[in-house]
Amino acid sequence: MFSNIREDIANIMARDPAARTQWEVLTCYPGLHAIILHRWAHHCWHNGFKWPGRFISHIARIFTGIEIHPGATIGRRVFIDHGFGVVIGETAEVGDDCTIYQGVTLGGTSLNKGAKRHPTLARGAIIGAGAKVLGGFTVGEGAKVGSNAVVVKEVPPGATAVGNPARIVLKESGSGKDEAAARMFAAYGVTPNGDDPLSKALHGLIDNAAAQEHQIDRIIALLKKSGMACESLPELEKFDPDQLNKLVE
Repeated sequence: MFSNIREDIANIMARDPAARTQWEVLTCYPGLHAIILHRWAHHCWHNGFKWPGRFISHIARIFTGIEIHPGATIGRRVFIDHGFGVVIGETAEVGDDCTIYQGVTLGGTSLNKGAKRHPTLARGAIIGAGAKVLGGFTVGEGAKVGSNAVVVKEVPPGATAVGNPARIVLKESGSGKDEAAARMFAAYGVTPNGDDPLSKALHGLIDNAAAQEHQIDRIIALLKKSGMACESLPELEKFDPDQLNKLVE
């Protein structure tokens, strides 16, 4: 137990720039307290002591603001940052090295007892503040869920899910240095290249429309130069792709 606590403290010291000393982490981090109490509750739950497990979970909820069902499986070096309002359901599984921010719900959409109702977070997943991950699917290894996203389907490894309902941004290949930086710090599931796919689609349409307008202007100019008459059309509002792109951002 004590080796796990030392490992958790070292993990928080490495991930949280606000952590100053190990004593501060041990005494002032509710995410750490919730994990420690959950291990006791989980042990009781799986050894037939259901009520003590639920009671320890209830006490942890009162003191930390974090509710973890004693039946949930929590891996090693899981960091619950701030943590207030986090809810983790009975059949949820949180893999090693995951990060969960405040207000996250790992919830279920089924009422069938004994079924896998809650999500599984694979190793290294990051769940941003306020996100709701609902259902018995898997959030893949190294995947990120943006703040306030509502995820109701599987997220592939390395991808990012944003929006409500969540849309999947597949991982783009980049330099090894950029990828290493993203793994080291991706607060609240947000990374520099984690654009909303809807925003990307709109930017693409605007750029395509601007290119087509430019081609049409060139065609009309060449026709007039060759002496061909072109019917005049009513003057329309000038198309400004830069302004539209700013509105989409």
